[in-house]
Amino acid sequence: MLFNSFDFLLFFPIVCVLFFCSPHRYRWIILLAASCYFYMYFIPIYILILIGTIIIDYFAGLWIEKSEGRARKRYLIISLLANILVLAVFKYYNFFIENIEVVLNALGQKNSLPYLTILLPVGLSFHTFQAMSYTIEVYRGNQRAEKHFGIYALYVMFFPQLVAGPIERPQNVLHQFHEKKYFEYDNLVKGLKLILWGFFMKVVVADRLAIYVDAVYNNVDKHSGITLLVATLFFTFQIYCDFAGYSYIAIGTARVMGFKLMTNFNRPYFAKTISEFWKRWHISLSTWFRDYLYLPLGGNKVPKYRWYFNLFFVFLVSGIWHGANWTFFIWGALNGFYLVFAILTQKYRNKINDFFGISKNEIVFKSIQIITTFLLCAFAWIFFRANNVQDAFEIVKKITSGLNFNLFVKWDVFFGVLIGLTILLLKEFREEYLINKLPIFKNSIVRLVIYALLIVLILLFGVFDSGQFIYFQF
Repeated sequence: MLFNSFDFLLFFPIVCVLFFCSPHRYRWIILLAASCYFYMYFIPIYILILIGTIIIDYFAGLWIEKSEGRARKRYLIISLLANILVLAVFKYYNFFIENIEVVLNALGQKNSLPYLTILLPVGLSFHTFQAMSYTIEVYRGNQRAEKHFGIYALYVMFFPQLVAGPIERPQNVLHQFHEKKYFEYDNLVKGLKLILWGFFMKVVVADRLAIYVDAVYNNVDKHSGITLLVATLFFTFQIYCDFAGYSYIAIGTARVMGFKLMTNFNRPYFAKTISEFWKRWHISLSTWFRDYLYLPLGGNKVPKYRWYFNLFFVFLVSGIWHGANWTFFIWGALNGFYLVFAILTQKYRNKINDFFGISKNEIVFKSIQIITTFLLCAFAWIFFRANNVQDAFEIVKKITSGLNFNLFVKWDVFFGVLIGLTILLLKEFREEYLINKLPIFKNSIVRLVIYALLIVLILLFGVFDSGQFIYFQF
């Protein structure tokens, strides 16, 4: 089920009423049943995959906690392999076979391995990573194994963040399912505010940008460099508003029922470095890779060449996590390169800044940093969005070979986009720099007017075609 659908507008209030009207001891059943229904709205049979991995990880957690020595590690490995195997089969098998076929054809051989005609289960990487974090934390002794099977199943399947995160940790969520929740007006208001802003980001900004971006990126050969540049800049905001919009709706939905999920985005395009960008973008995934891959590899507590390898490798894996396509591999490699290059050149960049006195003017210096970081991210997003590697390099070639003014224009899109992006940037600029300097926004009447305006803009400029969220495919 999509958040931006009429079905969800009916589903969510019904779930809330049933949840708060039911005795505490039955509420996990209400939420689990709702989560199953929510997930089965896509492809019902795929819930069997979830049930299978939930059973394996539930018992693995119990056995890890009871065991000692090598047995603990053995049960952890079984759990991790089960989850990785599901990912490998559904997400990467055909990609692997396709590349094997290319190699065999180059050698004059034929591929005898069959392709699988299956669809990728929605949000597979998200709930798989969340399940893996549970057994890892139990193994590390940071989380007690959950004895209640239904509560553990709810931890994996909780519908607000089931298919696109945030990727939660057991320490943050599991105990909340045991706690008795009361209907609180404050939670309702805060949750609805987040939901409203998430809907604005999704249907007014992201989905309207998508009309232009899809028209251009799906016909690269028919468009000029200036059009491709505009589409690339638009996609930079589209993917942010699409994914952050989902996160706001997910966090707000959970908050209405009294559950607190982690923040997943923190105004990433105001980051001054690529490193800072990844501390602000998809925080639940960035911290997942940090805690379960980067730090176990040694982090930065190793010789420099190993540190550089660790950074680069983690981002390669992050790229592959996003999709079975060489475009994602290149996108991950680019971000890894950015980080390593920034470390290697830090000393020289400081000297250049000191020589020209750039850093003496703080506003100018920060602006240059933010714009540079934004442009580096936008360039990397080309490979993330392009349909294939050939298209990606063609886009780069056209943009860098000279821009003419033969711009592809869709005025109905541009007008709505202009309004949406203006409001987005003003809101985020205020939160980044002026949060305590404009007391007028704390006035209840002003805030009500703003919320009413957002609703009007959603109704006027929203794209209501139930467009799927981009990250559902991951």
